[in-house]
Amino acid sequence: MGEARSQNERLECALSSAVERWSPKPNVVGSIPTGREFQIFLLAKMSEINLVNRSITLKELKDIASLGFGDMVKAVVDVEKRIMAIGGSMHADEEKFLLEQGASQDDLWGINIYPDSQEENRIEFDSMINVRPRQNNRSRGVESIELQKKIIEIVDLLIKE
Repeated sequence: MGEARSQNERLECALSSAVERWSPKPNVVGSIPTGREFQIFLLAKMSEINLVNRSITLKELKDIASLGFGDMVKAVVDVEKRIMAIGGSMHADEEKFLLEQGASQDDLWGINIYPDSQEENRIEFDSMINVRPRQNNRSRGVESIELQKKIIEIVDLLIKE
């Protein structure tokens, strides 16, 4: 019981620092559920996609990671609009989210962000949405070094230490 309570308290703290700061409509009211309700709640939070169009802190990113994959956050970066979507369980869902916001698919690239890693190892260019032969990208990675640098620059602008 004590372990479940501390986990609930940890999640409540993570939600209050991350969701309240930049989510337009926080989805959490009251206390965090327990047992089966907690599992359903966690799945819902894992698939919540958030638009990042202004800087967030590395701590907030860590809080988002703790709600999902633990050490990693999936993200889709719009290299034209210089924004990203984070928090989804799949890059394809985040891509769809940005497309619904008016993004162009040619500008969207999937990455994984590891907030606890050193800055030079924090971004992993690996996503099925990156496979685009028509854009000369034939792998799950981002093959263009120039494009990788642009993505890193955008992520560095949006996530502050």
